[in-house]
Amino acid sequence: MEKIWLQKYPECVPMHINPDAFASINDLFEKTAETFRRKPALYQMGLKMTYEKLDKKSKDFAAYLQQKVHLKKGDRFAIMMPNSVQYIVAMLGALRAGLVVVNVNPLYTVREVVHQIKDSNAKVILVLANFAHVVEKALPQTDIEHVMVTEVGDMFRFIKSRMINFVTKRIKKMVPKYERAGIIRFRRALSQGKRLRFAKVDVNGGDLAFLQYTGGTTGVSKGAMLSHRNIIANVEQCYAWMSAGGMDPGKEIVITALPMYHIFSLLVNCFSFLKIGVLNVLVMNPTDIAGFIRELSKHDFTIFTGVNTLFKALLRHRNFKKLNFSTLKMTIGGGMAVHSSVADKWHEITGKPIIEAYGLTEASPAVSCNLLTIKKYNKSIGFPLPSTEIKIIDIQTGAELSIGEPGELCVQGPQVMQGYWNRPEETAQVISSDGWLHTGDIAEMNAEGLITIVDRKKDMIVVSGYNVYPNEIEEVLSEHPDILEVAVIGESSEKTGEVIKAYIVRKDKSLNREILMAFCRERLTSYKIPKHFEFCEALPKSNVGKILRRVLREEHFRTEHID
Repeated sequence: MEKIWLQKYPECVPMHINPDAFASINDLFEKTAETFRRKPALYQMGLKMTYEKLDKKSKDFAAYLQQKVHLKKGDRFAIMMPNSVQYIVAMLGALRAGLVVVNVNPLYTVREVVHQIKDSNAKVILVLANFAHVVEKALPQTDIEHVMVTEVGDMFRFIKSRMINFVTKRIKKMVPKYERAGIIRFRRALSQGKRLRFAKVDVNGGDLAFLQYTGGTTGVSKGAMLSHRNIIANVEQCYAWMSAGGMDPGKEIVITALPMYHIFSLLVNCFSFLKIGVLNVLVMNPTDIAGFIRELSKHDFTIFTGVNTLFKALLRHRNFKKLNFSTLKMTIGGGMAVHSSVADKWHEITGKPIIEAYGLTEASPAVSCNLLTIKKYNKSIGFPLPSTEIKIIDIQTGAELSIGEPGELCVQGPQVMQGYWNRPEETAQVISSDGWLHTGDIAEMNAEGLITIVDRKKDMIVVSGYNVYPNEIEEVLSEHPDILEVAVIGESSEKTGEVIKAYIVRKDKSLNREILMAFCRERLTSYKIPKHFEFCEALPKSNVGKILRRVLREEHFRTEHID
């Protein structure tokens, strides 16, 4: 299979990259900041920050962490924030101080925060004031030494800052009460950092940059150890891929709605596009679709990244098609499968196809991508990125499969993680002794070398000996005009081993089982038709909007059941 893939590799993309092109992420950022120092790097709520100022602010914050908080190289620094200028300043500052960044989802419960902080042994946490009450409740069960708090308006000038923070707290009531004694104010830390000496830290490629937490293959949250070299390698791989797409350094504008505490947005929107000096438009709350569209109308954006659920939510809003898409060069989809109906509608309205990519936290995350020059969505995840090897193996025997045969996708490359933090046994389950990362995804490759994800290995349903992939059933059901969202899982059955169950979020309440059965009979063979349909108000999702089938399989998730 590898030889066929190499023969079909696109001529416009180099086959290999240098994972040691930069000594560290810090080296990459400092060189980028020097090249594009006068260019705007970040935009949020009317605030623009140049690369030069971002360089200065992150260095000031690094100095504060060194001189006042006394953090040393290798210490873990947790950040619990949505997309914001503060997030990027703090994240870059922590890396420049030689720290390991632990990204924490700000929507986590106390239990989830406690687990992640204890497991990573983080010493300091920076949290947006809106979520500080959760950290306060978690603190007694952790060894956190310092809590730093920032407010939404902290990066603005004094008067506007006070006004934004007042409205957020007093008018919108978005900041629950928390204990303020003993906390470190982010704004004050930056102010003091300006007067402190930053001692540059010798950080090399092998040093850890992130403990990026993921459910992995077992559902237990664990930290993927991503080194500076892992991230640099993936940046170089993405940059080599983008070189064929007509990118204009220093002039591109990317919309960052996906949260940067998630590896997709962190690597692609932050680091990969940072290298070409983009202006990053930060969206703090993309679930406010009307507000999000108003923000989009203010920018001549050239790059958009998203997931299927975000694309679909935008397409449903009447004002989305009124936007000007004349400057849009590319739309990148990842994080979950993009449905054809969504991709087709997006292309119809924007004039550009969705370029689907594939990755996972354990690979920093990017593994493959379609060519930026494609004219139409093709349901595949494209070719492997440069310096990335793939193979597809039989789930039972481990033998490598031939073209067109579905099996588990395995990956090798400089972007593959060092392992799971303090979990050698679980690391051994996903990374074989010869260095192959077992992704847990079922894929197949066609004669052109293009890879298609069929489904997750653990989500595959076996009905009377036949393999059924939920992605296929979901895509068919999503074509029904009265379905907003759908997720499919398997349930045990004495008769057939498993039966298919579909969870449906309806647009029209008159939609029922009989209508859906008739719809499926026209499009699916009998063993692929769901036996049960369950209608619900919403489906459980991850922090980037990926529907979580595992939650649907858990006993506590119960909605109105209709046979």
